[in-house]
Amino acid sequence: MVIENGRLKELYALSYYLRKQAITMVHRAKTGHAAPALSMAELITTLYFEKMRLDPSNPKWTNRDRFVLSKGHACPIYYAALAKRGFFSEKVLETYRDLDSSLQGHPDMRKVPGCDMTTGSLGNGVSAALGMALLGKREAKDYRVFALAGDGEIQEGIVWEAIMAATHYELENFILLIDRNGLQSGGNTDSIMNIESLEEKFKAFNWNVETIDGHNINQIISAIDKASLFNGKPTAIIAKTIKGKGVSFMEGEYLWHMKAPSDSQFETALRELDEEIAKYE
Repeated sequence: MVIENGRLKELYALSYYLRKQAITMVHRAKTGHAAPALSMAELITTLYFEKMRLDPSNPKWTNRDRFVLSKGHACPIYYAALAKRGFFSEKVLETYRDLDSSLQGHPDMRKVPGCDMTTGSLGNGVSAALGMALLGKREAKDYRVFALAGDGEIQEGIVWEAIMAATHYELENFILLIDRNGLQSGGNTDSIMNIESLEEKFKAFNWNVETIDGHNINQIISAIDKASLFNGKPTAIIAKTIKGKGVSFMEGEYLWHMKAPSDSQFETALRELDEEIAKYE
């Protein structure tokens, strides 16, 4: 499916708006994971504003599509998307990481409307999403389950157990997106624990695999649409991204994995993100 140019511009502008919200939250709290949130902006925008079947007025709707942010530390932009989509007021974003806030440093399904799974311990979210997909298939439901994992997270053994199980149970309703920005908290992912070739590994587990530019919304949409063509096969979308995308001093810098910008850096970030939004107006 190719979307109209006007709608495409709206989605790109929205992705940068969500980036602004994420940066603002981290700056206000003086802590949080900004750069890992920025790399997944187009992925989360496409899911929540174009492809997923949702009803913000009924967050627990039985036939909704499910989403699990397995890289739970990147939640600032997830919270921003949920608020913009209408699950709760955007004013709540101002409480991010406050002591009694529902929006903590990792998502809590008991407190955050629209959140399908509590995550934070890396790798567990992929397995939880697998369970949701398995239940959906056994009950003959037509919803899909999306999980978004980081590439550093793919080093976890529990992820590969889930990948093996998804093939065994022929879960075509399971779509795993991998934010392949090449960096994790300690440096380059392939230096810390080489995960390549990811595409060949997934193919060896009998998955449908799509490798895309994770900042190209048309490619994201196309990869999600192709997933429905593979009956009996789960789909892995390897999205090549840039950590810190949209903020020049964060791009490709692993030391920004968890770090809040100073006041001057915050002003620079907002200016650069506003410049990106202006390109789509």
